[in-house]
Amino acid sequence: MVEPKTVLGRGVRAVNAGVVALLSAPVLGSLLGRGFVVITYVGRRSGRTFSTPVNYRRKGDELVIGVAMPDKKSWWRNFLGAGGPITLHLNGADRHGHAVAQRDERGRVLVTVRLDDAS
Repeated sequence: MVEPKTVLGRGVRAVNAGVVALLSAPVLGSLLGRGFVVITYVGRRSGRTFSTPVNYRRKGDELVIGVAMPDKKSWWRNFLGAGGPITLHLNGADRHGHAVAQRDERGRVLVTVRLDDAS
């Protein structure tokens, strides 16, 4: 029997792959790109590179990523404390920045990204 967590993981990977493919589509990608971006980061424990699509919004010079169901996800923990480097595939180009995750008193998590000037 397949573990439910394994089945869920496969489903999430399939949905993420679909979103990434749609972001690459000529017309639809530009529409989705207004609210979605693919982030790439290095895992804090594994040292492996990961990429995942996330929803974002601009807030001045920063991008803010709201993490839905943060207790079911772990990627944002790479950016706790002082934060860490992140790459975003934004408007057809890779942009580098520094991300910091914060959890509020209600358990909500926001990851704030300040893009590097040179990228």
